[in-house]
Amino acid sequence: SARVLVLLALMAFHAELSEFVGTINLSWVQTLRSEYGTLFNIVLSVALQGGDVESVYSTDGEQLFRQEAYFHYMFGVNEDGFWGALDVRNGRGYLFMPRLPESYGVWMGVIQGPQYYKAKYAVDQVCYVDDLASVLSAAAAPCIHVLAGKNTDSGIEIPPLSFPGSDSLNIETDTLFRELNEARVHKTAGEIALMRYVNNVGSRAHVAMMQAACPGAMEYQMESLFRHYTYTHGGCRNQGYTCIAASGPNGAVLHYGHGGAPNDRQMSDGDLLLFDMGCEYYRYGSDITCSWPVNGRFTKDQALIYTAVLDAHSSVIAAMKPGVSWPDMHTLAYRRILSGLKMGGLLQGDVDGMIAADIGGLFMPHGLGHLIGIDTHDVGGYGVGFPPRIQRPGYKSLRTARVLEEGMIITVEPGCYFNPVLLLPALENPQHSKYLVKDAIMRFMKMGGVRIEDNVVVTADGSLSLTDVPRTVQEIEAVMAGKAWPFAGIQGVSVAETQNSIAGVPDAPGVAVV
Repeated sequence: SARVLVLLALMAFHAELSEFVGTINLSWVQTLRSEYGTLFNIVLSVALQGGDVESVYSTDGEQLFRQEAYFHYMFGVNEDGFWGALDVRNGRGYLFMPRLPESYGVWMGVIQGPQYYKAKYAVDQVCYVDDLASVLSAAAAPCIHVLAGKNTDSGIEIPPLSFPGSDSLNIETDTLFRELNEARVHKTAGEIALMRYVNNVGSRAHVAMMQAACPGAMEYQMESLFRHYTYTHGGCRNQGYTCIAASGPNGAVLHYGHGGAPNDRQMSDGDLLLFDMGCEYYRYGSDITCSWPVNGRFTKDQALIYTAVLDAHSSVIAAMKPGVSWPDMHTLAYRRILSGLKMGGLLQGDVDGMIAADIGGLFMPHGLGHLIGIDTHDVGGYGVGFPPRIQRPGYKSLRTARVLEEGMIITVEPGCYFNPVLLLPALENPQHSKYLVKDAIMRFMKMGGVRIEDNVVVTADGSLSLTDVPRTVQEIEAVMAGKAWPFAGIQGVSVAETQNSIAGVPDAPGVAVV
């Protein structure tokens, strides 16, 4: 059955995790050799600290552990409490495991030794954490590079690590953060294949929600279906972010679904839905948004807004290729959405004038998209040597202003929202109101919004979407009426037999799309 095929694919992936991580390390070492030349053989060795289990506030309850992203990228270790080092002069990898008490065997499971983890993660040597300083000293690395820097999305600083004995080592904090960020920006073939897998599973789950949604159901029932589907059929235990299951006016709230608004509205006949959900496997996640009417039929007004956003979505993907500026793509999305709203009678005047007056930011206040990989908002968007953040409405929310490069995976998620917090003041602002048709806009004020989001790989000469869900009005209505989508249900469908643009993405051992 297809379920067995999915299980076999996951088992195959587990069997080759060491090859997956090894390819990342090899690619990174080769990049460093090219960048640093002869200096490479003198100074470069790195040390990283893995994540630890965190308590639920002051209780003895524990949050489900998810490995720290940089450590996962370099070593692929699932367990907590580990440290790692890579001597990039010779490629030798080291792991340092915690010494566990005997009680661990009672409460948590078998206590494994260094040889077990050496084989599991294909490193050259496994020692205990309390041996870290002595092993690094014995390796005689003139310099140990450690992670330190600020995440440009959260603003959170990563402090330089320290450990017993680190005072005796030559620790350097300026290089590793920049180099690892840039490595994570450009995905290997194995990472692309894994991202294709989580997009496949997430796409199927979105189709399942389309076919299950109906007036009278609760938003959280759709979230529950997504979580169940991706875990049952894809082995995806986690989601990369809080599920957004927004109906009606909730669709105008960009990050609806949080603890204070927990997807708890009952969906009504005539509601437009905006469902933004992605699943995670082996710490890599998808980020997919679909918008559709709960009753399966678009109204004229709903189709107007949806088609304008779809035009932006399709135009951006068609224009993406290496060398293209991401802020230019944001402007393109604004141009297509504003043109659609003008044709629909919601706006008036010159579209170029609207863009100059930041009318686009009133309807799409977020950025066009973000890098994605191990983290939903993946690293490398801003940094030394790259374009700075643009301080204009909408543009300032872009999580990168970079020029596109081959190997990037970035979300394309234009949207159009009718949020009174933004639009009502704009109707009273002469600089904005001259472009706004008040009566028409007020008619849409309770609609919520539309967002359409794919995860897209930048290729050598263009782009490929990894996401495969119904997108046109006709496709959505047909699927909601019961027509099978290429990835609908759980039947196995070859990628080559679908119309999905992911066909042709390089395969990598360990992931099979079924």
